[in-house]
Amino acid sequence: MRADPNPPAKYAIDSPTRLKVLMERTGTGQPITSRGLAAAAGVAHGTVGALMAGTQRTVPAAKARAISDVLGVQILVLWDPVGEPFIPTQATA
Repeated sequence: MRADPNPPAKYAIDSPTRLKVLMERTGTGQPITSRGLAAAAGVAHGTVGALMAGTQRTVPAAKARAISDVLGVQILVLWDPVGEPFIPTQATA
């Protein structure tokens, strides 16, 4: 699979409720607090709190990826690309 040469610079959270649900049971099967998620993902606790409250919708791609990784989900489970229309690349054989 080829990497997208122009990945989205920002992502918007699809649903604050989905974030909360994913925090209740991460990829390891364990819950994580907002402070724990922030520390593990390397983002400010205020950012995680604002995403959960719905007062912040977008973050840079690196933060969205880090949060998704800590939760154990693919980035598009929790985030929507912002900016240019998102067209996934096709795998080439």
